[in-house]
Amino acid sequence: MLIFLQDAFEAINNFFIKGGPVLYVIAATTFIMWVMILDKYLYLKFSYKNDFAKVLNTWKSRSEHKSWNAHAIREKLISETQEKINKNIPVIKTLIALCPLLGLLGTVTGMIEVFTALSITGGGDAKSMAGGVSRATIPTMAGMVAALSGVFANTFVTQLAEKENNLTEEHLTFE
Repeated sequence: MLIFLQDAFEAINNFFIKGGPVLYVIAATTFIMWVMILDKYLYLKFSYKNDFAKVLNTWKSRSEHKSWNAHAIREKLISETQEKINKNIPVIKTLIALCPLLGLLGTVTGMIEVFTALSITGGGDAKSMAGGVSRATIPTMAGMVAALSGVFANTFVTQLAEKENNLTEEHLTFE
Protein backbone atom coordinates (compact mmCIF):
# COMPACT_ATOMS: atom_id res chain seq x y z
CA MET A 1 0.00 0.00 0.00
CA LEU A 2 2.82 2.38 0.88
CA ILE A 3 4.51 1.79 -2.49
CA PHE A 4 1.24 2.59 -4.24
CA LEU A 5 0.99 5.89 -2.35
CA GLN A 6 4.60 6.74 -3.18
CA ASP A 7 3.98 6.01 -6.86
CA ALA A 8 0.82 8.11 -6.84
CA PHE A 9 2.61 10.99 -5.12
CA GLU A 10 5.47 10.79 -7.63
CA ALA A 11 3.03 10.79 -10.57
CA ILE A 12 1.21 13.81 -9.18
CA ASN A 13 4.49 15.60 -8.54
CA ASN A 14 5.65 14.90 -12.12
CA PHE A 15 2.33 16.19 -13.43
CA PHE A 16 2.78 19.46 -11.54
CA ILE A 17 6.38 19.81 -12.74
CA LYS A 18 5.35 19.23 -16.36
CA GLY A 19 2.42 21.64 -16.04
CA GLY A 20 4.43 24.52 -14.68
CA PRO A 21 3.81 26.93 -11.83
CA VAL A 22 0.33 27.93 -13.01
CA LEU A 23 -0.84 24.41 -12.21
CA TYR A 24 -0.28 25.08 -8.51
CA VAL A 25 -2.55 28.11 -8.71
CA ILE A 26 -5.21 26.07 -10.53
CA ALA A 27 -4.96 23.37 -7.87
CA ALA A 28 -5.31 25.90 -5.04
CA THR A 29 -8.28 27.56 -6.75
CA THR A 30 -9.94 24.19 -7.31
CA PHE A 31 -9.36 23.18 -3.70
CA ILE A 32 -10.93 26.40 -2.40
CA MET A 33 -13.84 26.03 -4.84
CA TRP A 34 -14.55 22.46 -3.72
CA VAL A 35 -14.28 23.31 -0.03
CA MET A 36 -16.89 26.03 -0.57
CA ILE A 37 -19.14 23.69 -2.59
CA LEU A 38 -18.96 20.98 0.07
CA ASP A 39 -19.56 23.55 2.81
CA LYS A 40 -22.66 24.79 1.01
CA TYR A 41 -23.92 21.26 0.40
CA LEU A 42 -23.41 20.22 4.02
CA TYR A 43 -25.11 23.39 5.23
CA LEU A 44 -28.14 22.78 3.02
CA LYS A 45 -28.38 19.11 3.98
CA PHE A 46 -27.80 19.38 7.73
CA SER A 47 -27.46 22.82 9.35
CA TYR A 48 -30.18 24.57 7.36
CA LYS A 49 -32.86 22.42 8.99
CA ASN A 50 -32.11 24.07 12.34
CA ASP A 51 -32.19 27.56 10.83
CA PHE A 52 -35.44 26.78 9.04
CA ALA A 53 -37.01 25.42 12.24
CA LYS A 54 -36.12 28.65 14.08
CA VAL A 55 -37.63 30.78 11.30
CA LEU A 56 -40.77 28.65 11.20
CA ASN A 57 -41.15 28.82 14.99
CA THR A 58 -40.69 32.59 14.92
CA TRP A 59 -43.39 32.90 12.28
CA LYS A 60 -45.82 30.49 13.95
CA SER A 61 -45.36 32.11 17.36
CA ARG A 62 -46.92 35.31 16.01
CA SER A 63 -50.51 35.77 17.03
CA GLU A 64 -51.57 37.26 13.69
CA HIS A 65 -50.34 36.90 10.14
CA LYS A 66 -52.51 39.27 8.09
CA SER A 67 -51.41 42.79 8.97
CA TRP A 68 -48.90 44.90 7.07
CA ASN A 69 -46.48 44.39 9.95
CA ALA A 70 -46.83 40.60 9.68
CA HIS A 71 -46.13 40.79 5.94
CA ALA A 72 -43.00 42.84 6.58
CA ILE A 73 -41.78 40.39 9.21
CA ARG A 74 -42.45 37.48 6.84
CA GLU A 75 -40.44 39.18 4.09
CA LYS A 76 -37.63 39.85 6.57
CA LEU A 77 -37.54 36.20 7.68
CA ILE A 78 -37.54 34.99 4.08
CA SER A 79 -34.85 37.46 3.08
CA GLU A 80 -32.57 36.50 5.98
CA THR A 81 -33.06 32.82 5.22
CA GLN A 82 -32.35 33.28 1.52
CA GLU A 83 -29.22 35.24 2.37
CA LYS A 84 -27.93 32.31 4.42
CA ILE A 85 -28.90 29.81 1.73
CA ASN A 86 -27.28 31.76 -1.11
CA LYS A 87 -24.15 32.76 0.82
CA ASN A 88 -20.93 32.07 -1.16
CA ILE A 89 -22.71 30.86 -4.30
CA PRO A 90 -21.49 33.93 -6.27
CA VAL A 91 -17.94 33.27 -5.02
CA ILE A 92 -18.18 29.65 -6.16
CA LYS A 93 -19.36 30.80 -9.59
CA THR A 94 -16.44 33.23 -9.78
CA LEU A 95 -13.94 30.50 -8.92
CA ILE A 96 -15.49 28.26 -11.59
CA ALA A 97 -15.07 31.02 -14.17
CA LEU A 98 -11.51 31.66 -12.99
CA CYS A 99 -10.28 28.07 -13.55
CA PRO A 100 -10.29 28.14 -17.40
CA LEU A 101 -8.74 31.60 -17.34
CA LEU A 102 -5.89 30.28 -15.22
CA GLY A 103 -5.57 27.40 -17.68
CA LEU A 104 -5.27 29.96 -20.46
CA LEU A 105 -2.56 31.71 -18.48
CA GLY A 106 -0.71 28.40 -18.34
CA THR A 107 -1.14 28.06 -22.10
CA VAL A 108 0.37 31.46 -22.68
CA THR A 109 3.33 30.84 -20.39
CA GLY A 110 3.95 27.45 -22.03
CA MET A 111 3.84 28.97 -25.50
CA ILE A 112 6.30 31.65 -24.40
CA GLU A 113 8.60 28.79 -23.48
CA VAL A 114 8.13 27.29 -26.96
CA PHE A 115 8.91 30.61 -28.64
CA THR A 116 11.95 31.06 -26.42
CA ALA A 117 13.22 27.61 -27.46
CA LEU A 118 12.53 28.49 -31.10
CA SER A 119 14.46 31.73 -30.87
CA ILE A 120 17.45 30.13 -29.15
CA THR A 121 17.71 26.98 -31.26
CA GLY A 122 16.27 28.30 -34.50
CA GLY A 123 13.60 25.61 -34.47
CA GLY A 124 16.01 22.70 -34.56
CA ASP A 125 15.45 21.33 -31.05
CA ALA A 126 12.08 19.57 -31.06
CA LYS A 127 12.61 18.19 -27.56
CA SER A 128 12.73 21.62 -25.91
CA MET A 129 9.72 22.74 -27.95
CA ALA A 130 7.75 19.66 -26.85
CA GLY A 131 8.35 20.56 -23.20
CA GLY A 132 6.86 23.98 -23.79
CA VAL A 133 3.87 22.55 -25.63
CA SER A 134 3.33 20.13 -22.76
CA ARG A 135 3.57 22.99 -20.30
CA ALA A 136 1.00 24.83 -22.42
CA THR A 137 -1.58 22.05 -22.72
CA ILE A 138 -1.54 20.57 -19.21
CA PRO A 139 -2.76 23.73 -17.42
CA THR A 140 -5.42 24.23 -20.08
CA MET A 141 -6.72 20.73 -19.50
CA ALA A 142 -6.51 21.10 -15.71
CA GLY A 143 -8.38 24.42 -15.78
CA MET A 144 -11.13 22.98 -17.95
CA VAL A 145 -11.51 19.83 -15.82
CA ALA A 146 -11.68 21.93 -12.65
CA ALA A 147 -14.26 24.25 -14.17
CA LEU A 148 -16.41 21.42 -15.49
CA SER A 149 -16.42 19.61 -12.16
CA GLY A 150 -17.33 22.87 -10.46
CA VAL A 151 -20.12 23.62 -12.93
CA PHE A 152 -21.84 20.30 -12.30
CA ALA A 153 -21.48 20.53 -8.54
CA ASN A 154 -22.57 24.17 -8.46
CA THR A 155 -25.64 23.37 -10.56
CA PHE A 156 -26.62 20.70 -8.06
CA VAL A 157 -26.03 22.96 -5.05
CA THR A 158 -27.82 25.92 -6.69
CA GLN A 159 -30.87 23.77 -7.46
CA LEU A 160 -30.87 22.54 -3.88
CA ALA A 161 -30.68 26.15 -2.63
CA GLU A 162 -33.55 27.23 -4.90
CA LYS A 163 -35.65 24.34 -3.63
CA GLU A 164 -35.01 25.38 -0.03
CA ASN A 165 -35.79 29.02 -0.86
CA ASN A 166 -39.12 28.01 -2.36
CA LEU A 167 -39.97 25.73 0.56
CA THR A 168 -39.26 28.53 2.99
CA GLU A 169 -41.68 30.84 1.21
CA GLU A 170 -44.32 28.13 1.03
CA HIS A 171 -44.14 27.29 4.73
CA LEU A 172 -44.49 30.86 5.97
CA THR A 173 -48.18 31.11 5.15
CA PHE A 174 -50.58 33.93 5.89
CA GLU A 175 -53.39 31.56 6.96
